[in-house]
Amino acid sequence: MTETILIADDHPLFRQALALAVARVCPGAQIVEAGTLAAAAQAVGAAQALRLIMLDLKMPGAVGYSGIALLHAERPDVPILVISSAEAAAAADEARAFGAIAFLHKDSDLAAIEAAIAAALAGAPPRAASSTGSPLDTIRNEVAGLTPTQLKVLIAVLGGQLNKQIAFNLGISEATVKAHMTAIMRKLDVRNRTQAALVARSLGLDLRR
Repeated sequence: MTETILIADDHPLFRQALALAVARVCPGAQIVEAGTLAAAAQAVGAAQALRLIMLDLKMPGAVGYSGIALLHAERPDVPILVISSAEAAAAADEARAFGAIAFLHKDSDLAAIEAAIAAALAGAPPRAASSTGSPLDTIRNEVAGLTPTQLKVLIAVLGGQLNKQIAFNLGISEATVKAHMTAIMRKLDVRNRTQAALVARSLGLDLRR
């Protein structure tokens, strides 16, 4: 079965550059491109032999590190290589905490990107995310353990959506949304605005390009 590599980035020219790097490292791979998080999630669900996900942090439908968390929850067996214009020093640890195996800045040259792709396909172990044992680290670990649907509900709530809106957008009932929120609050031990703010920070909701 032909191996599939997903390139998820909202800039067509950069997707072409990444596709060139993939073709040089893995000439026989099928390359699937996605310009939004929704398209990436659909591709991840449909791919039969997905070997690697190459993901930009900021793209339509993604908030902070939510794209990593969501795709990792969908396919925890598939390595995620983040290639983003976000400040590496501030984003690399958070990206790894949510399931990425490595982080590259978009300014990286083609040789560095090819080396990262080769390492990911070879099964190179990811660098562990550093942990300070802070409440933020604890919340981040719990968020990373949510199911794909729970993550979608959580992100929508943090974005200010009402249960009715979330239910419509996800194609589920309001009762199901409430049930998911109950499970989320139990897992994250969220009971007040301060704790909710920690959840938002853990997802990098203030992330800038």
